[in-house]
Amino acid sequence: MAKVALIQVIYNSLRFIPKVFPAVLAQSHPDCDFYVVVAANDDGGKEYIQKHYPQVKIIDPGYNIGFSKGHNELFASIDADFFQLINPDLVVTPNFVEEMLKPFDNPKVGAVSGKILRYDFEKDEPTNFIDTTGVVIQKSGRGRDRGQHELDEGQYDRLTNIIAVSGAAAMYRKAALEDVKYLRADGRIEYFDEDFHSYWEDVDLSWRMVNRAWKIKYAPDAVAYHGRAAGSNKGGYKKVFSFIKHHRAIPERIRKLNYKNHLFLFIKNSPHWYWQFFAREFFYNCYVLILETSTLKVLPQFFRQLPTMWRKRKYIQRHRKISVDEMEKLFS
Repeated sequence: MAKVALIQVIYNSLRFIPKVFPAVLAQSHPDCDFYVVVAANDDGGKEYIQKHYPQVKIIDPGYNIGFSKGHNELFASIDADFFQLINPDLVVTPNFVEEMLKPFDNPKVGAVSGKILRYDFEKDEPTNFIDTTGVVIQKSGRGRDRGQHELDEGQYDRLTNIIAVSGAAAMYRKAALEDVKYLRADGRIEYFDEDFHSYWEDVDLSWRMVNRAWKIKYAPDAVAYHGRAAGSNKGGYKKVFSFIKHHRAIPERIRKLNYKNHLFLFIKNSPHWYWQFFAREFFYNCYVLILETSTLKVLPQFFRQLPTMWRKRKYIQRHRKISVDEMEKLFS
């Protein structure tokens, strides 16, 4: 029987715990252990877990370890066949893990996404609106959650190959993680890219798996509900004023990480320098220069990290097993 490690990194997440934890601990798959990494505990979430859910294994490094490093510590140290990520605001159905495991019957599958719908925590109820059915990537480098904001009417009810999973509820095969791990200059082993810290590190890990010829699957019968704090604009780029309003409401720290990391995602993983990438970046940077100049404060960090990312690109492309033609079939 497959051994599954359930992992959550909490960052002042107490308000979600009473709804999220009982569902996680009630999974139909019998061989699951639940691990929680404490990134911030100003609200007393750690003590609440200790009191109400003593079976949960808590790791507290004593500082904000971040999403990437927090998961990496457990990927490296836990003896499990699969790792199921549980976002702090993710409410899973009882057979979620059981359904997530099914596509892994194919030994070439490295990661799986389920059907993740939205959860309204203000009303304390699930909805029928899609949060993600996996991530799609274009030659322009744009990545987006497939189906986000759409009403679920069964349009994504087919098991299919995708190029990336969302880290909110992804499951990874241990062997695939070991295959794509990277030895950092400081000697640490890296699965999620710790130079990303947060944002796009989940898509980066998936794309690295695809580069190594692992398959990424979408499992429609694995259903969970996510209370995502920030998603894409409902109208995409086509509704210009709506996009500007939505984007400017995103906290500056998140906008800076998003700006830096979406570039590193493409630099590291794309087999070619597509003209669509440069076209999108031209218009996106015009927008940033005019309306979001504070985002450019991240540029010194970007240029400091760029040599490291270039070394990672050369490593990834040198060890790539999938052909360019096969890769391009996965682009949306």
